[in-house]
Amino acid sequence: MDPVLAGLCSPLLTFPPPCPLLTPTRTYLKYRTPNLHQLHLRGPPKPKPKKLKGTEGRPQLKGVVLKVFIRKPKKPNSANRKCCRVRLSTGREAIAFIPGEGHNLQEHNVVLVEGKRPQDLPGVKLKVIRGALDCAHVKKKTQ
Repeated sequence: MDPVLAGLCSPLLTFPPPCPLLTPTRTYLKYRTPNLHQLHLRGPPKPKPKKLKGTEGRPQLKGVVLKVFIRKPKKPNSANRKCCRVRLSTGREAIAFIPGEGHNLQEHNVVLVEGKRPQDLPGVKLKVIRGALDCAHVKKKTQ
């Protein structure tokens, strides 16, 4: 046999394999399923912290009010819920609920929002924090 051909066909040149994607993976040999005693010693699985969709995992976000309007709640409830369209500091636009009776919000006001949603307003995932930045506290009722 020609020495050049013998060198090309030798098994020493085939290792390492040409592409790691073509090699068979043997994960069943690397890891064994723990038995019940080992699972008990490890304890219950720790829950992963949920990221709030509205604030992208942050506790509060600052935003600028673009428009203040009224929304109607879902079927069994009837009211006029005050909402506002907010451009968040992340650049996203979202609808936020304004809690309490009466508010002083207008266009271009700066508000602080948190990720809590009213259950009867579809599409609203944020709530304006009263008493922070340009949004005033709820006024006391006089009797």
